[in-house]
Order: sequence, then structure tokens, then C-alpha cells
Amino acid sequence: MRTILVVDDSRTTLNSIGERLTAMGYLTALVDNGGEALDLITARGFDLVLLDMVMPGMSGIQVLAELRSRTETSDLPVIVITARDEAEAAVEALAAGADDHLAKPFDFDVLVARIERTLARGRRIADLKRSNASLDARIAARAMELGEARAELADVRADRQRLAAEMARLRAA
Repeated sequence: MRTILVVDDSRTTLNSIGERLTAMGYLTALVDNGGEALDLITARGFDLVLLDMVMPGMSGIQVLAELRSRTETSDLPVIVITARDEAEAAVEALAAGADDHLAKPFDFDVLVARIERTLARGRRIADLKRSNASLDARIAARAMELGEARAELADVRADRQRLAAEMARLRAA
């Protein structure tokens, strides 16, 4: 089951999105401020965050900046939702690291399509991270094997030089 954190200072918006996503099979958590969202993400983790851009206190852009600055959440998929429908809002959200942007009011089917696309992209990134970690482990193991082989080769060369020196000494005698 995919988990989605919905962050919006409007209880009406939170409840509406939460109910519809839950009905579609998503596990949703709802919070109405940025600080609580960061705490919850740190404590629990989520597959996706729907983040209101304009909130009192800590804005969605500030929350997003904090998420992108942390190694453990730098790739967490985030869709910014805002009542600001001008192009500058979309540019600001995307420049801050949002994976997508959606202006209110929006068609719920469009939101779901964007959620599915963003989650699929998040799964591909997670798969790539796992593959990279596996490759890194294989590279480290091979590097250790190579180091051991070099040490053995150095020992064999030293033995060969000792034998050659011993043979040369015996021929001279």
C-alpha cells in the first residue's frame, strides 16, 4: 500500500483529498502545517507528499527546501499544490525541487494521474539506488580481491627473486 502525506492549511482541502485518496486504496496522513509534516516524514517516511505551497508559518517551499537538503529525503517525491495559478508559482515550486506542480482548483483525475506518474518515477529511482548499492558492493568486493591478488603476486615475485639470487649464488660456487 502506497503512503501519501497531504500537507495543507485548509482542513476542507485536507479532508477532501484524504477521503478520495483513501477510497482509491492509498494510506494517507493529513497535516496542516510544515513543521508537523517534517516531523512526520522523519518519523515515518512516505512514498509521496502532496504539499500546499502557501501556508502560514513554514511555507511549502521552505518545507520542500528542507526535504531536499536532507540525504534521506532528497529524492522523496513531492507534488506542490497551490491556489497560485500564475506561471511564476510553478517555476518557483519546480526550481525548489518539486517533482510536479498543480494549481487549485484542480480536477481530481488529473491529480491522481500525476500521483501515479510521480510514484512510478519514485519506484524507478528507488530501484536504481538499490542497483547502485549492489554494484558498489560488488566493486568493493572486487577491489578487495584485486588487492589480495596484488599482495600474492608481490609475494611470488619476491620468492622468485630470492630463488634467482640463490641459483646465481649456487652457480658461482
